[in-house]
Amino acid sequence: MTIRTRRRRTTAQPRAAHGLPEYDWGTAPAAQLATRRQLRAAGLRPGGQEPVAILRCKACATRPHRACTRAAYLYRVDLALPVRPMTLAKEAALDKAMAARSTCPKCRRRYHHVLPLRTLGSCLECHDGTPADPATYITPPAHTLAA
Repeated sequence: MTIRTRRRRTTAQPRAAHGLPEYDWGTAPAAQLATRRQLRAAGLRPGGQEPVAILRCKACATRPHRACTRAAYLYRVDLALPVRPMTLAKEAALDKAMAARSTCPKCRRRYHHVLPLRTLGSCLECHDGTPADPATYITPPAHTLAA
């Protein structure tokens, strides 16, 4: 009986895939290349540059015979630009979008978390009567009509 063993790549040499060099998990040169999330954590953005390499996920690196469906693009850190500052208009637009996702359409309460509007259509209290903790929502404003 023959036991087969897998050979793992231990070098940091990239493979060519999709016209870009491809690195296994943990083998990319961290000083020169970063993913979008790593750039964002450092206060940077790609700034219009094209990706220069592909980083294979941890699971795909351990199973090289399967096609990698989860991969991240790597960008050059030296070409990255600083993140644009948040303007009042952007902040208002984001608040409006989050209000739509966290406001119950039935009771008009705005929760501190995103509601399952696609599946339930409302908050849990309106859907099945589960009482909501008052610390998890903001009560809707009272009407301002003349009494």
